[in-house]
Amino acid sequence: MSNRVSIQLEPDKGRVEGFCESRFEPVLDEFVKNFKDRGEIGACACITFEGETVLDVWGGVADPIKRKSWSSDSISVVFSCTKGVVAIVANMLIDRGLLDPHQPVAEIWPEFACKGKESATVRMMLDHTVGVPVLRTPVKPDGFYDWDYMSDLIAAEKAFWIPGSKQGYHATTWGWTVGELIRRVTGKSVGANIQDMLAKPLNLDVWCGLPEAKETNVAPMIPHVPSPNDVPFEMAKVAMEDPTSIPGLVFMNDGGWASAMTASISTETSSTKVDERASHAAEIPAGNGIMNARALAGAYRPFAIGGSYNGVKFVGPDTLVGMEEVSSASNRNETNFAAMKFSLGFGKSMDNRHQPFGPTESLILGRRAFGHPGAGGSLGFADPEFGLSFGYVMNKMGGTMIIHDRTEALLETAYRCAGGRSNASGFWT
Repeated sequence: MSNRVSIQLEPDKGRVEGFCESRFEPVLDEFVKNFKDRGEIGACACITFEGETVLDVWGGVADPIKRKSWSSDSISVVFSCTKGVVAIVANMLIDRGLLDPHQPVAEIWPEFACKGKESATVRMMLDHTVGVPVLRTPVKPDGFYDWDYMSDLIAAEKAFWIPGSKQGYHATTWGWTVGELIRRVTGKSVGANIQDMLAKPLNLDVWCGLPEAKETNVAPMIPHVPSPNDVPFEMAKVAMEDPTSIPGLVFMNDGGWASAMTASISTETSSTKVDERASHAAEIPAGNGIMNARALAGAYRPFAIGGSYNGVKFVGPDTLVGMEEVSSASNRNETNFAAMKFSLGFGKSMDNRHQPFGPTESLILGRRAFGHPGAGGSLGFADPEFGLSFGYVMNKMGGTMIIHDRTEALLETAYRCAGGRSNASGFWT
């Protein structure tokens, strides 16, 4: 049974609106608690179960300065959740025979096959093992907005390791390594492919390259301001100690774009460029996707129920297996020093709870689940074993590396409502 939701929050904090099936009301309860107890400002969450939308809620304040409430059509930057949407497109191209995981990159992008990258394959581009996690060459101011410039820089970069021999999270470069392959095999930009292959067929408000007409719907990001008592996690500590290290270059060498991310390792509040119109209009496929939770959950919905939805086939069973199966795994990722697992472009369940920053470096999903978190706490994924797709988008960033307590509360409760028994094994079973 679906119940309409309308809950008044504390004065000046807005309302929670939407609808929720009775079985998933505990998730709604946690969503409201996020505002009451966990510092949420504005957010939305959506869950589909066995193909049906069972929760679609939003609430709080989209823009505290303008005193604008979060509405049904509010959208926001989801940072690395963008990678998951782009990975869906890449895997659909694999299903159509336009990309092959085993194909040498040199056959698609000859300029990339130099300086130790000659042996790179499409799979290595997707699973963060290709060896260009960052750029050594300083990125010009606003360079992230210039597609050809960034693709040329990455093609000319010397490999940090033999492709395939190590895993290092390609925090921003992944957008161009994978995105340029998509552009070359389709003749269209990544953003155009997202529209044609996902947004239009599924009627989703998901963008990489936002039209100006949608600008008024954007809820600006609110960077995390750390406490002086915060102990920086290892990646942040290394970045501060050595700006030339891989972590240092992730945070610092971005042409000034991701200052919302660098705010999490600074003792001062940083200005942010991620919500400038120029940033929204650009295509940065590793990090500037703009959407809401309904779009995130909706993009993953077909892949939680076998690869088809409403009579439309998105991928076949063989491709779906590739989306689920681990392609690379490391006990110590070269970029953030956590244990990480990836399939063909997606994050897999990662259990780092035994590490010092374990809860915030972990993403506990089902064994078959695949998706991607975003900086500050956003998350989208599909779990074919549970028939579940999930989206969570917010404007108040947390200071954690993968997910924060607001995300975790929704994620854990969603699994329990879907029949999850325990995650003690490192997976929801």
